[in-house]
Amino acid sequence: MIYLNCDYAEGAHESILAALASAGGEQNPGYGQDGHCRCAAQAIRTLCEAPNADVHFLVGGTQANMTVIAAALRPHQGVLCAQTGHINGHETGAVEATGHKVLALAHTDGKITAAQVDEAWREQAENEAAEHLVQPKMVYLSHPTELGTLYTRAELEALHEVCRKRGLYLFVDGARLGYALAAAGTDVDLPALARLADVFYIGGTKVGALFGEAVVIVNDALKPDFRYAIKQHGGMLAKGWLLGIQFEQLMAGGLYEQLGAHADRLADEVRAALAEKGVPLLVEGATNQIFPILPDAWLAALQRDFVFTYQCRVDETHSAVRICTSWATQPAHVQALKAALAAL
Repeated sequence: MIYLNCDYAEGAHESILAALASAGGEQNPGYGQDGHCRCAAQAIRTLCEAPNADVHFLVGGTQANMTVIAAALRPHQGVLCAQTGHINGHETGAVEATGHKVLALAHTDGKITAAQVDEAWREQAENEAAEHLVQPKMVYLSHPTELGTLYTRAELEALHEVCRKRGLYLFVDGARLGYALAAAGTDVDLPALARLADVFYIGGTKVGALFGEAVVIVNDALKPDFRYAIKQHGGMLAKGWLLGIQFEQLMAGGLYEQLGAHADRLADEVRAALAEKGVPLLVEGATNQIFPILPDAWLAALQRDFVFTYQCRVDETHSAVRICTSWATQPAHVQALKAALAAL
């Protein structure tokens, strides 16, 4: 079977594995206080053009999301996000378990707008019973979104502006950020994110690392005591240098974006093959996630050799699935899928 269902099925890039093996006999201070973490953090600050940013390394995306949100919000405050947002649908209520409500908004192709954020703020702040309602204090975005779509710089600037106007924090989940940075036509880069978001993270787990996310805190108000929050929420790895080593490699020589570009270009090939067969997409995208709407008979035939992620039923005879390339997808596997599509 060829697995094209997610972007974390493989282990880690060879340079990361080699660096980890090479450091196996080192002795390092624990809990992220080592030289590897300092070096990786400085590389991230340089790439983001954010010399004053705080950088913290956590093991996974859910830990990053819940820790950032719990550290930023007071007990009566909640976080706005798209209905499709990862914190709303795929984290087992992790944010709510910290005592903060996820305030889900209707989405368009996985995205929310500045106008929606402003309206949500008004609905609470201007309500005569405001203190009886959860107060929005943060906006959570994924870039790319759960549907593989991307925010434009103009959209992020509009969201940044409304967040400044209404006193909200802007938090960007970058679990798949490498695929966004390498997407064709994007105008959002790391310096733009560092300028427009209060806090965001650079995902490693889904982009070449064994595990790990780098949380970048730009807003000074969110920096104090963040390590306490990491520890309290179970995100502080004793052998923290294992995270630092991985991000040293990912941030060196453009590797992070190269890995993203590899997956995106292979996904483009799949999109082209689907278009040749007249297969519509649930949503248009330019990253490593593709959501074709396939006849059930075609899907059954393809699933004899390929593993996809089921998305939803579209009608009586068609279903949408997710095809996902990764930093490690073999071109031969994409060629096999293209041949199978052509033969249908």
